[in-house]
Amino acid sequence: MTTPAPAHIAALLRHFTDLRDGTHGDAVTRRDKEGLFAAAIPLLDPYARQALDEFNTSLLLGQGEVVATGLRATTSGSEAIWALTWSEQRAAGIAPIVLHAYYGAGFHHPHLRGGTVGDWPLNVFTDDQAAAELPTLRAIASADLHNLVYQRDYRIIPAITKGAAS
Repeated sequence: MTTPAPAHIAALLRHFTDLRDGTHGDAVTRRDKEGLFAAAIPLLDPYARQALDEFNTSLLLGQGEVVATGLRATTSGSEAIWALTWSEQRAAGIAPIVLHAYYGAGFHHPHLRGGTVGDWPLNVFTDDQAAAELPTLRAIASADLHNLVYQRDYRIIPAITKGAAS
């Protein structure tokens, strides 16, 4: 019996399989891929809002506002942005917290990114605190592997080249 891959691994396998097969889901044409991206935005919306609402409630004491663009065309493709803005951030002249779904004109398929993501703080002093970092560690490892694939190609992933992913 094969154990199903954790959700973050399954998402990467779908991504790398799409690269291998030249598809996005079951779509082959740009138009069909754009249709799948458009359908994904309302699916993502409640979760993007939930994540930002959690920051607003716990860190901004409910003083922030989540704004969303919905799906929109850009000069370089299409996108949807969810942003959490608050008075101190605006007064400081800096960007809000951003979750950005985008499908660039030259891209094989859509991607997600943040506004400034790079380094992540590490303040772990107990086992419970270390365990709580698991979603962050998964996200960092997933992003890193994704970037490594783009430095070469999907063939660096044995699950894709040896047929373990379908």
